[in-house]
Amino acid sequence: MEPSPKPRLRATSYDVARLAGVSQSAVSRCFKPGASVSEKMRDKVMRAAKELHYQPNAIARGLITRRSNLVAVLVSSQMNFYYPEVLFQITDRFSKRGFRVLLFTINEEADVEDCLNQVWQYQADGVISASYLTIEQHKILEDRNIPVVMFNRYFDDYDTNSIWCDSVAATDVMIKHLTDFGHTQFGLLQGPEHSMVSAQRMKLVRHAIENHGGRIVAQARGTYRYESAAGATQSLMTNAAQPTAIIAANDMMAMGALDELRNVMGCSVPGDVSVVGYDGIGAARFASYELTTIRQPIGRMADAAVSMLVDRVEKPDLSHERRVLIGSFIQGTSTGPTPIQT
Repeated sequence: MEPSPKPRLRATSYDVARLAGVSQSAVSRCFKPGASVSEKMRDKVMRAAKELHYQPNAIARGLITRRSNLVAVLVSSQMNFYYPEVLFQITDRFSKRGFRVLLFTINEEADVEDCLNQVWQYQADGVISASYLTIEQHKILEDRNIPVVMFNRYFDDYDTNSIWCDSVAATDVMIKHLTDFGHTQFGLLQGPEHSMVSAQRMKLVRHAIENHGGRIVAQARGTYRYESAAGATQSLMTNAAQPTAIIAANDMMAMGALDELRNVMGCSVPGDVSVVGYDGIGAARFASYELTTIRQPIGRMADAAVSMLVDRVEKPDLSHERRVLIGSFIQGTSTGPTPIQT
C-alpha cells in the first residue's frame, strides 16, 4: 500500500521572505494597508507571494495586534430596501479600510442579548447599531471596551456616538408642498410601535401639519414592509373622514400603499389620493412609482459611521460624537392637487 501523500503546507511570510531575498518584516509591511514600502520592494514580495500562493493569515495577525478587524452591524429583521443599500455602502467602506463585517439580524428585543454575546465571542472591534438597543445594552458593550456607533438613531438622555439624518426642514417643505396642492386632511401610515425612527418622523409630520393648518383624520400602523401597507391603507381609506394625502414612515410602505390604492381600491394616485414616503430608496424612483419622498444621504451617512467607528477602534479614548446630516425633499409624481381642485 502506498503511503498517503503528506498534506501540502501553506506558505508562510518567512517562505516569501526567503524567496524574495528580503526580511520577514518587509513582507509584513507589503501586506499592511498604508505601510511605507518602496515600489521595487513591493513588486519583489508580490511576485514571490504569487509563486508560493501566499496570503497573510488574518487570524494570526489578529493575535499579534489584539484586533480581529471584524466589526458587527446590528439590523432589524423589519428590513426594507433602504437597509441593503446602507449595508452595501458600509461594507464597501469597511473593506477598503481592512475590516470585515459581521451582520446580526434582530427579530425582537430578546434577540439583542444573544447578538451581544456573539459580538463578544467573535471579538468584534466595534459595533454599528441600526437596530433596537437599550442604554443598558449599550453600556454592556462599552464595559467590554467595544465602541458603538448608533446609525440613524440616538439616545435623548445618554451620551453616545451617533449618525442622524435631520429631516425637520425637508418635512416642513413636504407638508407645505401638499397644503399648496390644497390638502388639509392627512392619513398617517406609521412604522412599528417601538421604532425610534418612525416615532421621530411622525412627530415632525404632526408638527408640520399643525403649522400649515392641516389636520390628521386617520392613522394606521405597518411594519415598514411593503406587504404591511395593504391592510393599513384600507384602514385609512375607510375612515369616516377620508384623507386626501397619505404620509408613510418609509418608502416601502408608501409604495405598498400606492399599489393598494391603484390596483385594489381603484383609486387614482395622485388624482384621488397623494402619497409620500421617507428614505429616498432607489426603487422609489421606478417609473411605476416616482414617489415624492425625503431622501437620506446614505453615502455620506455610511462614510461618517465607518470613519467614526474606525477612529474609536484605533483611539479608544476619543470622546463621544454626534454627526447630523440633512435630508432633502424629492418631488415625484405621486403627489398632486386635491380632487376638489381638479
